[in-house]
Amino acid sequence: MDVLRRAAKDFGSTWSEDLRFTRHRGDGWQVVVSDPHRVLHAMLFLRARLIAAGLGLDTRISAGIGSVESLGSTDLADATGRAFFVSGDHLDQAGKRLMLIAGDGIGVWQNAVLRLAEQVMRRWSPAQAEAAALSLLGETTQEEIASHLGITRQAVQLRLAASGVASLDEALHAFATHDFTEAAPR
Repeated sequence: MDVLRRAAKDFGSTWSEDLRFTRHRGDGWQVVVSDPHRVLHAMLFLRARLIAAGLGLDTRISAGIGSVESLGSTDLADATGRAFFVSGDHLDQAGKRLMLIAGDGIGVWQNAVLRLAEQVMRRWSPAQAEAAALSLLGETTQEEIASHLGITRQAVQLRLAASGVASLDEALHAFATHDFTEAAPR
């Protein structure tokens, strides 16, 4: 939980928002991302940081896109709105899936992208996930990532190439430019 809490704080700091990380149902957790265009980005980053921790743990993430009536009193434990209901309902139905998304403007392609992202991430070593997380957080050059990790640029290049994180760029762009107000195709 501490790894996810810190990751949520770091992601929020990058985008100047409080994700309000809240522990939920014992081993569950919740965050809120104010802009649905950043949801995939947040999902990938949070999982990358957990994999990078090298604990041998993973997490399931169900994102709900929709209205929020209340963000809760002190945390998300008493938050309400369609986004929270959709997320919870789909998490209960996730089975072995690690990432799901449902709600307003969501169609088949978004979950297909998440399924492919799961497969890419399942192969990550902690070192690859660490470099990928920094790339996802916005450290844009290999030199910046190398400096942060205290390794050579060549080592970063090898980690990023092996992670396949670059293959997720188009998926991130598709989510970032998607019109979530449009009805999803059936």
